[in-house]
Amino acid sequence: MKHLWLNAYADIVESLRARWFLVYTAVFGGLVVLLFAYGLAESRIMGFTGLSRLLLTYIQLTMAILPVFVLVTTVRSVAGDREAGVFEYLLSLPITLSAWYWGKMLGRFLMVFMPVFLAMIGAIVWGVIKGAAMPWAMLIYYTGLLMVLAWCFLGIGMLISTIARTSDVAQGAAFVVWLTLLLFLDLILLGIMIQEQLPAETAVAIALANPMQVFRTASMMLFDPQLVLLGPSAYVILDSFGQSGYIAYALIYPMLLGTLCAGIGYLIFRRTDLP
Repeated sequence: MKHLWLNAYADIVESLRARWFLVYTAVFGGLVVLLFAYGLAESRIMGFTGLSRLLLTYIQLTMAILPVFVLVTTVRSVAGDREAGVFEYLLSLPITLSAWYWGKMLGRFLMVFMPVFLAMIGAIVWGVIKGAAMPWAMLIYYTGLLMVLAWCFLGIGMLISTIARTSDVAQGAAFVVWLTLLLFLDLILLGIMIQEQLPAETAVAIALANPMQVFRTASMMLFDPQLVLLGPSAYVILDSFGQSGYIAYALIYPMLLGTLCAGIGYLIFRRTDLP
């Protein structure tokens, strides 16, 4: 455990020096500033006002930005060290491969999650100072969603990084994965399913295998419990899961998917030639 935390700390220090982290932090901090500047915290839409509306908009924007940032910055972790010859130096140190791999993943998770979380907390603190009510349930749920979303795509990124032999190939694969998940959100996917005349349950099951779709639907559920915005597919989701069941599914499934991908990546990493 000591070696794991030391490797996590080393990755944190490395990330703090990287330009991507400055851009990443500025993006999410700038989002909050823009949302306040345009008065979203004081607007009223579908009965939601104040911080509830602000958090709702922030979480939707995060869904579009966070996955690609996590993938692009993570896929260079193993592939980049392989190209730089860091593994040869690593093998000369008294450290296990598991401590290096999981320590790197833990450190990277903290660095991709904390700017998003702190930006959200900063928005809430400012809103409370301005007299807005604190939406505790929404804050806790959205924090959980952000954690599992970051962990899920971090696991996918680590898997890509262990398979790819160069950082350029890893970055290309990361973009392909992100674009595929983005294109197969409900509108395009359901259009294809309808054209192929698949049962509604099958179409929804395929859609809910996409972690981005799971996150998107879950973020809607707090302000739209009946999922009216999803149309007829909402009946299938609510009949199969129920509101509480789907909220639990949205927190558990991405976490398991990210852990599975990271675990497969570790097995590949352990069994391949490191240099």
